[in-house]
Amino acid sequence: MELSYADVKAAADRIAGRVRPVAVVPGDGHAIAPTGSGSCELSLALEFMQHTGSFKARGAQNFIQAHRDNGTLPDAGVTIASGGNAGLACAWAARGQGVRATVFLPTTAPAVKVERLRGYGADVRLVGTEYADALAACHEFADTSSALRSHAYDNPYIAAGAGTLMMEIHRQLPRLDTVVVAVGGGGLFAGIATAAAHYGVRTIAVEPENCRALHAAIAAGQIVDAPVDSIAADSLGARRATELALRAAQNYDVTSILVPDRDIIATRRKLWHDRRLAVEHAAATALAALTSAYRAEPGERICVVLCGANTDPTDLAQ
Repeated sequence: MELSYADVKAAADRIAGRVRPVAVVPGDGHAIAPTGSGSCELSLALEFMQHTGSFKARGAQNFIQAHRDNGTLPDAGVTIASGGNAGLACAWAARGQGVRATVFLPTTAPAVKVERLRGYGADVRLVGTEYADALAACHEFADTSSALRSHAYDNPYIAAGAGTLMMEIHRQLPRLDTVVVAVGGGGLFAGIATAAAHYGVRTIAVEPENCRALHAAIAAGQIVDAPVDSIAADSLGARRATELALRAAQNYDVTSILVPDRDIIATRRKLWHDRRLAVEHAAATALAALTSAYRAEPGERICVVLCGANTDPTDLAQ
């Protein structure tokens, strides 16, 4: 299974006017990455300002709109097991389309997430004490109700929607050399890398050292299980990358980089102290690559995607 630029372009046409265009701002390469990337021309894509606080809104909107256009959107609506960014995006997109969304979470889910989902009009169902319990209940519900089963990242419509972000970045930075993106299961990465390859832009795929699903798959040449143990695991903690992500890594100009949690934490704090940007650890993961692991060439034009901001910012003020 592979994603094409045509898929990303089709997604852009579907979601036009339904998502917020990304703001791209100049970065300070020397201040952020004094150890080796200070001479680069750095830009930051502020995708955390997207609806629901993350890039997930793009894929969710494309997923629902595509099924509506194809006549495959059932009366029972959509369902997903996720109390995180994907669940919020699914509920938001469904509300905008007048579609029912049934979201399954474990009973241990934070009350604030439950309230936000209900605020988007979702039918929230709390099942079991672990995500696996909620996922099983979601699958059973889809089978019995005929609701359309959505996924956080493992779907070509989801990945193509995420790839529209790269199209917007390229319009603002047509001479871009490199785009840097954090990787969890690989939906955002697959979409970004596919569009980037069309423009002749290399992609740097960044993962925490102990959440390396894509890195492990590249090394093995196939999808494998990987450990999940990182400060950024709430967003990047996929045990397995998608086939779409692996194919993108194998077919395009992609470099896979791992960063330690200490660099992720330090980068997130620096974004707050220097720019007053309160982002998720996942967003900081991408930028952390420039602090040590990735050595930019002199004058290299780099854009780092800051992908989400659904985080508790109280620790940043300490």
